[in-house]
Amino acid sequence: MAASEAVPYAKTGGLADVAGALPSELAKLGHNVILVLPRYPSLDDSGRTFRVLERIPMYTSLGASEATIEEDVVSTPGQLPVRVWALRYDEFFGRSGLYQAQGKDFDDNLARFAWFSRGVIEVIRYLHRQKRWQTDILHLHDWQTALCAVYLKTLDSARPEVQTIKTVLTLHNVGYQGIFPSEKFWQTGLPQPLFRQEGLEFYGSVNLLKGGILFADRLTTVSPTYAREILTPEFGFGLQGVLQARREKLQGIINGIDVDVWNPETDPALPTRYSADKPTGKVQCKRALQKEFGLPSEDVPLLAVIARLTSQKGLDLVEEAIPRLMSLGLQLVVLGTGDPVHESNLAKIRDQFSSRMGLRIGFDEALAHQIEGGADIFLMPSRYEPCGLSQLYSLRYGTVPIVTKTGGLVDTVLPLGSDGKNSDTATGFHLLAPTADALVDAVREAIIAYARPALWSNMVQRGMKTDVSWARSARSYEELFISLLNATDQDRGT
Repeated sequence: MAASEAVPYAKTGGLADVAGALPSELAKLGHNVILVLPRYPSLDDSGRTFRVLERIPMYTSLGASEATIEEDVVSTPGQLPVRVWALRYDEFFGRSGLYQAQGKDFDDNLARFAWFSRGVIEVIRYLHRQKRWQTDILHLHDWQTALCAVYLKTLDSARPEVQTIKTVLTLHNVGYQGIFPSEKFWQTGLPQPLFRQEGLEFYGSVNLLKGGILFADRLTTVSPTYAREILTPEFGFGLQGVLQARREKLQGIINGIDVDVWNPETDPALPTRYSADKPTGKVQCKRALQKEFGLPSEDVPLLAVIARLTSQKGLDLVEEAIPRLMSLGLQLVVLGTGDPVHESNLAKIRDQFSSRMGLRIGFDEALAHQIEGGADIFLMPSRYEPCGLSQLYSLRYGTVPIVTKTGGLVDTVLPLGSDGKNSDTATGFHLLAPTADALVDAVREAIIAYARPALWSNMVQRGMKTDVSWARSARSYEELFISLLNATDQDRGT
């Protein structure tokens, strides 16, 4: 598995959660997994220890260099160990940021991740030559590793050590594609004829994700609904035609969460533990959360938002809706950081409704757990959400989610109908559109349900018993990998 970030080593987003959790889950199923990452300085802050394993020569379009492989072995009782190999080349990765500094992308990102992708191929060759370890599947993530799939089908197609490898590319967010000026194409090391419309050319620029989509044997994304959405102009960000051409090779597999870290029965951040079968502790968590935010200790619906404060996450809808929501007799707490405009707007609104709204600008992991534990309802009105994790945390903690009908949100939250329909399966509510009016309507429906204790209790319990673990997702990836290995040569063609 090759990725540009993974918890606990380096993280900027959900990609890191997937790359950090999936290897261990596959190891539990009996698979031998090596995770390859760039060697960032942040790895020293992960609490893990790396040792120098090997130095391998690298030859790229930028000249000769040397990659140092540093190894961390993650051992868990009852399963195969996961080896984490970090490729060290300080000229490219010995920086504090992963992709940018002070909000600006590094100018040499194409060279950096072309080098890393070449390094992944050299690691595979090293494993074959020195360790007699044959790679069956190379699982790639996003644009930063997409070139690996291109290299295997072009520059490295005649190398016996890699000829039988099958590639899977996971698209975490098609909005991020690795687009660079055409004059930098040479840095990929690929032959010039590949810079064409049928190759990596994209409106006159180089598009690394497009290359991966064209050359990978299989494509996955992080939810079934998002797999359909990216085939449309609204969510395809210009790549919908390329994805349409490969739709038979595309599959949506929903993400999971770490159910050991996110577990209300054992969570050290909660003032009181509780479970689906013994839910009374959630009331005490609510009282503690109200106290934390300076809100009255009242038995009214307590709503929560934990998000990056951006319009993509629907914060403008929340801001517009708050005055009407406050008239419904509820309380609201917000935790997050992001766009300064949204931070300022929310602060002004909080001052207006200080007895019913709490706000914390910034991010506090323990407080996020306490909010999930103490809130009754979680608001997630994202305009688009490839998978989403917060709604999964909410289900796990019995905090009923209200989500936009998009991406992984619609795949993971089963809605209660406005007439009480689906009351035997519902785990939350859907916004019919990303608007403030739809948000207010959904909250109103949730409050009506909240006033019916038996109905609400069943929804809470059903959500808490939903399987949101990585185990389910890992089995889906395993099935995909096995089917790919069993596929005919003709079926594997791009």
